[in-house]
Amino acid sequence: MPDLPPLREVIAKHGLSASKALGQNFLFDAQLLERIAAIPGDLTDKAVLEVGPGPGGLTRALLAAGARVTAIEMDTRCLPALAELAEAYRGKLRVIEGDAMQIDHGELMGGEPFAVVANLPYNVGTALFTGWLGGEVWPPTWTSLTLMFQQEVAQRIAAKPGGSAFGRLAVLAQWRSTAKLAMKVHRSAFTPPPKVMSAIVHVTPADAPEGVSARKLEAITKAAFGQRRKMLRQSLKAMPEALAALETLGIDPTRRAETLSVDEFVSIARVVS
Repeated sequence: MPDLPPLREVIAKHGLSASKALGQNFLFDAQLLERIAAIPGDLTDKAVLEVGPGPGGLTRALLAAGARVTAIEMDTRCLPALAELAEAYRGKLRVIEGDAMQIDHGELMGGEPFAVVANLPYNVGTALFTGWLGGEVWPPTWTSLTLMFQQEVAQRIAAKPGGSAFGRLAVLAQWRSTAKLAMKVHRSAFTPPPKVMSAIVHVTPADAPEGVSARKLEAITKAAFGQRRKMLRQSLKAMPEALAALETLGIDPTRRAETLSVDEFVSIARVVS
């Protein structure tokens, strides 16, 4: 294993600071980063995609765990530090300069199964997450998602029906995957400390229910939770086929979206599909 200088020294050397505009918060605690890298399981010679590595704190932990890492970074200030890390771990780290929102990740990884492990920038985290969960092709090329979010978002992803946290993110994360809160991370672990607590979500693909269009399910949940305080008969008014599905399935249209189970949303989408 290469003898690397402390991350704080690397950041000082390159004059780096977390960019608020890019939603950056740096992690320096090597033990914490090692625990995060261990969540997906044994990464020895496994392909890993990391989004927003910044100066490379989590990247170091992934490489130390034996992973082959492809890191997408759009902050050009961080590229020299990542280049030094790539030099230390020759052939194990590939750095791609660009916007992860504009890149086809499966194509980038060459069709090889890969784990996603990332301390996601807060401003694009949810969009990236829903992108990984979407699409009609299943199972996906990714084998697991291990992602850092604001704790409130993480709780929404793993939420169960009936509570205020249960919503569109929970349905999209759970209808053909398993999602769990893997670890909470105190705000003091970051530099600079964010205003909120963070948490790591671990998601693995499961069998997809037959006869269900992901696009239809996404549309139904978007409508149902877009007006979550209203009854389904109101929130789904613009989707008459979904209202008809409620009647077919015997689901009371006076219920609110948060009271439906994931299976009930799947059933509605199957009828609409």
